[in-house]
Amino acid sequence: MIYLVYPLLIAALLWGSRLSKKGEWNDSAFSLDQMKALQGFFAVCIMLHHIGQQTCAPWLDPSIITPGLELFVPFGFYMVGIFMFCSGYGLYVSYKTKPGYLEKSFILYRVLPIVFTGYVVTLIFFAARLLLGEKMGPKQAFWYLSLAKLCNPNGWYVLIIPIFYLAFFLAFRFCKKEKTAVLAVLAFTVVYQLIGTAIDHNDWWMRGEWWYNSVHFFVIGIFFARHEDKIVAHLKKHFVLYLVLSFVLMFLLYGVAEFTRGFASYYGENWGAPDKILRRRVTLCSEILASSAFVFFVFISCLKLKIGNRFLKFMGGITLEFYLIHGLFIGLFGRSMDGLNGIYHIQNVFLHVLAVFALGTLSAAGLSRLRKAVFRKRKVSRTDG
Repeated sequence: MIYLVYPLLIAALLWGSRLSKKGEWNDSAFSLDQMKALQGFFAVCIMLHHIGQQTCAPWLDPSIITPGLELFVPFGFYMVGIFMFCSGYGLYVSYKTKPGYLEKSFILYRVLPIVFTGYVVTLIFFAARLLLGEKMGPKQAFWYLSLAKLCNPNGWYVLIIPIFYLAFFLAFRFCKKEKTAVLAVLAFTVVYQLIGTAIDHNDWWMRGEWWYNSVHFFVIGIFFARHEDKIVAHLKKHFVLYLVLSFVLMFLLYGVAEFTRGFASYYGENWGAPDKILRRRVTLCSEILASSAFVFFVFISCLKLKIGNRFLKFMGGITLEFYLIHGLFIGLFGRSMDGLNGIYHIQNVFLHVLAVFALGTLSAAGLSRLRKAVFRKRKVSRTDG
């Protein structure tokens, strides 16, 4: 039954979609609604990626592998790249179209809601760990509650996004020229990735390659938004060529990245490789190329294919919350959550997927309402001047 997720995903993506005729284009390809729909779709795919890591990943003991979700296992950071691109793109568009965007409550309404949601989910995971019997002293509790260590294994995303938002804020707030601001964000991204590749796997921040192997899409999103008209006009002129090229490169570069990962590896510290940092950077470069082909293919397809339906609109509105909370139910109803036994192991993977999706969606909707209630913008009346 687990293979039903594939046609269901296709149906969720294409239900209500419209393919533009020859000579016509999807003028809303990079609209907020379209990007929210894409993020809603890939949030569900990331959930399947995380479940696949627990059920059929190649590093698991063969005796416990249950097949079905293998397709999703290697593509987590590819899909996170979509979110990073949309974040960079959206910030730049808002900066250009909303007067005083950076001066008027950018921190309050763009950064703090993410931090708030992430911390609320951290408290939920903290309580769950205690209920599942994790033994922790005051020091371990402090590390968890201070976010120095992650209660939520997926919580890394909510830590790095505010950091990149702040980099955008500082660059575009204080650099006199836009080009300089973009270069400043690019420099920050490169330095961040260089630092990440210099750190061994650990239990703290920057604990693995997933912390840095998709962040380059943030500055790519900014660059694309800044030159959108020229880039889109060029893509339309050579649409078929770029569509076919990106489709082919997506598979070729994926193969190169997988070969490089196996040959060079992010895990050189495991066998004392003297060139472990170089190995990580070589692997990262190959993954940057492969994921770029994937993200490029997704967005060039949007020039012809307009997606959007009630399901994608709903999921697009709770993407952050769903991304953060669904791992709780993977752990509670899977084999374990960071080594802790869950409350009940649903061995049928399809039923596990349904349980995680249903409970994750309900919880995410509640968290979204809480976030909006706390950070509701005050309406300005005429008497306010």
